[in-house]
Amino acid sequence: IQLYSGFQLCQQQNKGMEEMNTALHCEDSEKFLKNLDKNTMFDLVVTSPPYNIGKEYEKTKNIDEYLTWQDNIISLLTPHVKETGSICWQVGNYIKDRELLPLDIALHDIFRKQGLKLRNRIIWTFGHGLHAKKKFSGRYEVILWYTKQDDYVFNLDPVRVPSKYPNKKHYRGPNKGKLSGNPKGKNPEDVWSIPNVKHNHPEKTEHPCQFPVALVERLVLSLSNKGDIVFDPFMGSGSTGVAAIKNNRNFVGIDNNQKYYNIAVDRLHKNKCELCEKLQTNSCARCNKETHISWQIAVNMGEKDER
Repeated sequence: IQLYSGFQLCQQQNKGMEEMNTALHCEDSEKFLKNLDKNTMFDLVVTSPPYNIGKEYEKTKNIDEYLTWQDNIISLLTPHVKETGSICWQVGNYIKDRELLPLDIALHDIFRKQGLKLRNRIIWTFGHGLHAKKKFSGRYEVILWYTKQDDYVFNLDPVRVPSKYPNKKHYRGPNKGKLSGNPKGKNPEDVWSIPNVKHNHPEKTEHPCQFPVALVERLVLSLSNKGDIVFDPFMGSGSTGVAAIKNNRNFVGIDNNQKYYNIAVDRLHKNKCELCEKLQTNSCARCNKETHISWQIAVNMGEKDER
């Protein structure tokens, strides 16, 4: 799969599984998308762009400049999403002079301008955060899920959650005595309670705003199929990649911060090895452990790193 001039997805040889590909690149996302081969198409985009709130990995802009920049990214990205594909944009709030602007509201018209259709405004609620003194403490962020058309990939069964009353039965009619709900569980709805990644979280890295894998995994499982290509243009510490490779999807990740890019490289490799130690087959070219996958990763155009 050609992504970029001289830049290839590196194949992961998965014995007994589909042949998967993973490619990471340390570069500005806008530059990457401008040079992306026109025939490269993604099945699913999951990302969380900088919120423009002064974190160490971003340069703060005025809000109009920020939205123009996001407009440029989204307009470059949309043509590379398959007609049956999805875009998931996870955002929080922009705050200036103690006034709050929900970024999902500010960005919605940009997505609509591209002809995209909003399917869900998913509320991600978490139990920890700063305690406010002059307002209610913020405990949620938003995932905007868009598709190009009405025929799109949506797999509900892999993400069902336990029903409130799993043994409830019909009490009358032709189905009397039969289970009234789906035995696989219920739809997880559009409010997701998933802990955020704080200091004692087992997934915690040096990245200050890290995605929990469980959040991304629900999107990967429901909005893509095995063997599909998942793309994250602001991959940070690589949580989207972990969720993708864990569930037999191809992954392409971009980040312009060398420190977080390096964390993502090591984290995805560690995840591959932990997963494959259980299968105990091939040796890993990166760490020489008895693993299932021979790891290769593209780090520069036309170059491969097999550390």
